[in-house]
Amino acid sequence: MAFDVSTLPPGVVNAMAQQASPQAIADYRRKLQEYQEARAAFDAEAEPYWSAIAEKRKIRNAKRRSGEAIGLNDYVLEQAPLYDGPKRPVDPQPEPEEPRAPRKSLPVVADFLKAAAEQFQFRPQRPASELEFKRAYARAAIEAGLTREQAIRVYAFETGGNGNHDMQSGLSASRPGSRAISTAIGYNQLLTTNTLVLLAEQGHHIISEMTGRAASLPSPQRKAMEQKIAVVKRMVAFSRSIPGNWSEHEKLGRTPQGWAVHALVLDVDVGPLLQTHKLLTSVHFARAKGYTRPLTAAELEMMNLTGDSTGLDMVTMPIAMRERVPTANFFQRGGYERNPVAIRHNTVAKLLAITDSRMDANSNLPGARELASAF
Repeated sequence: MAFDVSTLPPGVVNAMAQQASPQAIADYRRKLQEYQEARAAFDAEAEPYWSAIAEKRKIRNAKRRSGEAIGLNDYVLEQAPLYDGPKRPVDPQPEPEEPRAPRKSLPVVADFLKAAAEQFQFRPQRPASELEFKRAYARAAIEAGLTREQAIRVYAFETGGNGNHDMQSGLSASRPGSRAISTAIGYNQLLTTNTLVLLAEQGHHIISEMTGRAASLPSPQRKAMEQKIAVVKRMVAFSRSIPGNWSEHEKLGRTPQGWAVHALVLDVDVGPLLQTHKLLTSVHFARAKGYTRPLTAAELEMMNLTGDSTGLDMVTMPIAMRERVPTANFFQRGGYERNPVAIRHNTVAKLLAITDSRMDANSNLPGARELASAF
């Protein structure tokens, strides 16, 4: 006589359905052992490689400090090992999962604007049109000494060639339900931490530029600019209220006051200055280290993406060396293994080439063409 499972409570039926057979369990254990052995073998190979990467980086840094020349022997020239073994198998009898806390959403433009109003009684002056912001950005870039090519191509790379001044990473009007993946906003995709660090380090320059501009404005506009300058001064003081390092500013960027400061990126007067100063700090860093040749847009983007010191390591490399030095030299292991672009384009020459290629393609899109017209 067949057993009628319909007579059992639903919870018992579900438990029976989820219970794996002895054969499935044995198969899982065999595959798990194969996976663990393969991963252990891979880690045994990878750990010395990444230790060598770290050691070579220390040697290069020491040589730079002492003014010594850096050659091919100062880099690991073998490509990083990549795991290609079996994947971790799925447990047919998984342990009950602990309830997960809801994922904390990242703040978005509306949150930055609300925080600015509440924390500093400030409302960024938004442009009447995107072209107005682009003209302000072009003017700031030229006055800062950036080239037209640098500004347009970095914009094309960072925004995909069509970004608005309030574009936030991960969000797209063409993708309903999209979510922010970082606090990066604008033509150069500044993070909250970038804005705070820029104000702490470059705030006096930004205030000086705003003050000079205010002097040439008619009375009503001058008064509005002076009020804005007063707010920026308060934000600069706030940004300088902690030790001047990235990690501390990163913590500050997660507070309502940090969100409020980040709203400056949206202001038609201050936003272009912040974003051009971000690029300008890389230009000045390169010059201070003795690199006087103008940076190409792709080289500037490398410094923008990886940090000035790491980026300059690639930028100052002779062309012949770029063909041979793997991109792994400029990453931590975890960051490299999660970066398909660096893995696929696995030498400095290839990474710069794909950056240039994307800049070429995106520079032909409407947003980039409009920015070009602003110059």
